[in-house]
Amino acid sequence: MTPNDDMNVIFVGKRHGQSKAVALNGGVLAGLIFLVLALILAAGWAGYQVAVTKAAAEQPTESELVAEWRSKLEQQKAQLARVREDVQQQVDALTLRLGQIQGRMLRLDALGQRFMESGLVVSDEFNFDQPPAVGGPEELGLAGDSYSAPELTEMIFQLERQLEDREKQLRLLDKVSSRQKLEDERYVQGRPITWGWLSSKYGYRSDPFTGKRTWHGGVDLAGKDGSDIIAVASGVVTWAGERYGYGNLVEVDHGDGLVTRYAHAKTVKVKIGDVVQKGQVVALMGSTGRSTGPHVHFEVIRNGKTEDPVKYIQRASR
Repeated sequence: MTPNDDMNVIFVGKRHGQSKAVALNGGVLAGLIFLVLALILAAGWAGYQVAVTKAAAEQPTESELVAEWRSKLEQQKAQLARVREDVQQQVDALTLRLGQIQGRMLRLDALGQRFMESGLVVSDEFNFDQPPAVGGPEELGLAGDSYSAPELTEMIFQLERQLEDREKQLRLLDKVSSRQKLEDERYVQGRPITWGWLSSKYGYRSDPFTGKRTWHGGVDLAGKDGSDIIAVASGVVTWAGERYGYGNLVEVDHGDGLVTRYAHAKTVKVKIGDVVQKGQVVALMGSTGRSTGPHVHFEVIRNGKTEDPVKYIQRASR
């Protein structure tokens, strides 16, 4: 076919097989093609415009964006407030526990101080007024990490358990030391005078007034008139005053059936019911009652029977 040839388009009908031919030359064909292309471009452009319009409709306006961000900001502020409240509650709880630990540490320091005063702990080795000395080389190249709140809580919990254990041990040690101190105080030992000499022994002797063989239930310790008479152990005064034959007498009950007597005193320094300590002055030496001169008649009575005071005088201290 040459460019000048015409194109025939044949239309065939449904009835009787009739057909009709339409001749298309080059100009008409080009026009048809151009029309088709124009329709396609128009449809594409319309679709593009519809899509752009729909996308623009779906995008929020500036006021909607501001409202959305404002809402998110309020939510974050509320979350931050809750976090701050939780942190403050944790801090308050830790502060309370630290205060309790501090109080318990003060009690432990008081117990330690008591042990130092009692001599059970050497003050040169343990100084409860100063923190314990610690130290060590720094690891080069290793940066220290801060403790987290759970780690700090766990450390405080472990410290509380250690404190509880130490408190139990120290309370037990305090009871033992107090009992030991009480036993030491009640331990009858030593001389009832600060200065003097043994002038009459325990047992049978010649009576200084009649010369007959009589029983002497204590020892006589002579000394200076008005010198101190001291308790040889702690106890409770059960007699403080004059008694026949003894003159002015002080009697001290030390418990467990043990009693000491200090007779012929010039002056009595205690009264019935007083609790006296070991070494306390209970009377002044004199010559009251059945006596030939300043001295103290010293008796030791166990379960109602006298014993030789010399074995208590010569007893080793505890």
